[in-house]
Amino acid sequence: MIRNLKPGRQDGIVLLEALAAILVFSFGILAFLWMQASATRQVTDSKYRLEASFAANQILGEMWVNRAKLADYAGKDKFVSGLPNGKRTVVVKGNQVTVTINWQAPGESKVHKYEAVAQING
Repeated sequence: MIRNLKPGRQDGIVLLEALAAILVFSFGILAFLWMQASATRQVTDSKYRLEASFAANQILGEMWVNRAKLADYAGKDKFVSGLPNGKRTVVVKGNQVTVTINWQAPGESKVHKYEAVAQING
């Protein structure tokens, strides 16, 4: 039996609609994966900032306990554990202490910096 093809018939429209739906779904999945990667990156950056803050406050706490020997804590580029390529610099000017923590996350060219300034009187 030979089919009678009428002009104006919409053969294949369902296939076209399915391809469009797959395309929209694919963009949605890609957007979701991009957002997930971005959230992971933000959480990692937050963790590093927290570690830098903790390291700076820890050395400042030690300096408060040993106020008589503030100059002994001065130093440049000392290793900081918990941070990738973490380095600590302590500058003492009288009673003012500046602690700077630098780190560089893996795969990044940007060097991040956290700085804490305290007046230690004693």
